[in-house]
Amino acid sequence: MIIQVKKDINEEQQQQIFKTITDVGYTPRLIQTQLGAYIIGTGKGKFDIRRMGNLPGVLDIHRVTDNFKLVSRMWKVKDTAVDLGDGVSIGRDDFTIMAGPCSVESTSQTLQTAIHLQENGLRMMRGGVFKPRSSPYSFRGAGMEGLKEMAEICRKHEIKIVTEVMELSQIDQMYDYVDIFQVGARNSQNFNLLDALGKVDKPVLLKRGMSGTIDELLQSAEYIFYAGNEKIILCERGIRTHENAYRNTLDLNAVPILKEKSHLPVIVDPSHGIGIRRFVEPMALAAVMAGADGIILEVHDTPEKALSDGQQTLSFDEARNLYQKANQTYQFLKNL
Repeated sequence: MIIQVKKDINEEQQQQIFKTITDVGYTPRLIQTQLGAYIIGTGKGKFDIRRMGNLPGVLDIHRVTDNFKLVSRMWKVKDTAVDLGDGVSIGRDDFTIMAGPCSVESTSQTLQTAIHLQENGLRMMRGGVFKPRSSPYSFRGAGMEGLKEMAEICRKHEIKIVTEVMELSQIDQMYDYVDIFQVGARNSQNFNLLDALGKVDKPVLLKRGMSGTIDELLQSAEYIFYAGNEKIILCERGIRTHENAYRNTLDLNAVPILKEKSHLPVIVDPSHGIGIRRFVEPMALAAVMAGADGIILEVHDTPEKALSDGQQTLSFDEARNLYQKANQTYQFLKNL
């Protein structure tokens, strides 16, 4: 069960709720987030929830049978929106497009991308500065200096930044320069990292693991919420299957299923999902039709010269065309 309590609940009220939960054979845990306070009760057996509903300090109580309780839609019917400030929000009534290079390569590249985004009305740049690469000989990102330059340029153009964090030690270094911490597929079950990001008051974009199930993605999101961070965005980016005609199998089935199971916003990464430039557009539009709250795209001024993932990266002209089609498709669905 989940008991929503007053954020300023006092010790006496908390202990009374804990005792009542313990008396019915459940184990209570208090969760304090940046947006609210919750007491989670885990256990088995039936009880009358009215015993808790009228206790001092209790706002509401919900039965949640999912293993992922806090991210479950069973207690929160209304979709969550992640507010980034300055009129930028992800989820609920907003469709968000995030775009930028796989890897931040140079100051001029970042500036050109920022101008491209601003000209097309986009408010979020993606770009990796710490890159997990399969080969140690591949370009692994521009590091903190690249991130600092990226932040300086993006702030001048009123653009938010989403970039990948790979280890605990990077969180504090990156904090002042990012708007969303991205957890990549390889780290989707790095529970120490998820715990640490749960203690940070900045949104987390959580990508599905390469072989991860939908429930495993939601369990990973639960780690972040449980540690105190409600600002979570789920991302379907394709899973590894036996098929080798494309990079990954983009599981668009996951979009409606995730939105049925969870109140969190769901976005799709068609660039990694299919890994073939000419097919990114149809898969992105299919993601919109499936009900995604946004898409995240790899975009480069000259994809053929990109230091990473050029084969799946759109040119500025290709991206501009897709932005228009994606927004038109979203508006069409809204007006149905």
